[in-house]
Amino acid sequence: MVMDAFSPIPPLWTESAIHAVEFTCPSCGAGSSQAQAVWINRRSPVYTEGHRHKWQEFYRCECETVWWAWSSDRPVPDDLQPEESDSP
Repeated sequence: MVMDAFSPIPPLWTESAIHAVEFTCPSCGAGSSQAQAVWINRRSPVYTEGHRHKWQEFYRCECETVWWAWSSDRPVPDDLQPEESDSP
């Protein structure tokens, strides 16, 4: 079965999702890139103070835990982090 992360209809597995405080699986610590399935709830966006959208991102982890986090909580990838300077 092919999963469409942007489907307007949530998959049944999202019903048991728990909110992850960190952007990792609350059970085993695996990151979102290790998920077996992903669904993004784009039907109900929330707006931040800066009038930006954020969505719920649902993940089914390889340990079978289903978790969700806000898209705005996603960490910045290492290759996009500003380089640290040695100067004071």
